[in-house]
Amino acid sequence: MFGWRRRAFSLIRSVGWKNGSVIHPFRCRQISHLERGKRAFLVDTLALLVKSLEADGMPSKQAEAVTAALTHVLNETLETLAQTLVTKPELQKVNMLQESNLSKFKVEVQGSQGHEMDKITAGHRLDLNLERSRIRDELAKQSAETANLTNKLDREIHALRANLEAAKYDVIKYCIGTVVSISAMGLAIIRILL
Repeated sequence: MFGWRRRAFSLIRSVGWKNGSVIHPFRCRQISHLERGKRAFLVDTLALLVKSLEADGMPSKQAEAVTAALTHVLNETLETLAQTLVTKPELQKVNMLQESNLSKFKVEVQGSQGHEMDKITAGHRLDLNLERSRIRDELAKQSAETANLTNKLDREIHALRANLEAAKYDVIKYCIGTVVSISAMGLAIIRILL
């Protein structure tokens, strides 16, 4: 009872594509092409499948209807497949477009990386220059403070030397005065005693 179904599905499964013809495991036959728009669709001539279904005990009208339905389904499937698949030139065009976009992206990334590196380098240079100027300012401030301290110390040293010289002259003056006083007293005592 189901022999014709098995035979039909095995026949459908065994169909293969080669140079515009359907290849059957037992014999080969040509199929015609119909142009619909720019696509070629395969149309079964009903010869082999109808005969094999009739040989399995299916009435001829039913076999023709099954074959027509299978042919319609195959053509619709091929049409859907043809619409969803791309042609080789379209695929090459898409690949070239993708490669072009990828190379543009690489150039942009490298450019932005170079730009970012330039920004970072410029930022580091600016930071270094600011740090140098801050250090120069601190050194200038410290030099000014050092010069002020040196001047102050020099003034104090000169004042101390002047005070020391004045004290030295006072000591010498008092020493001379003391020596003169002691000598005068010594002479006076000598005179008194003599």
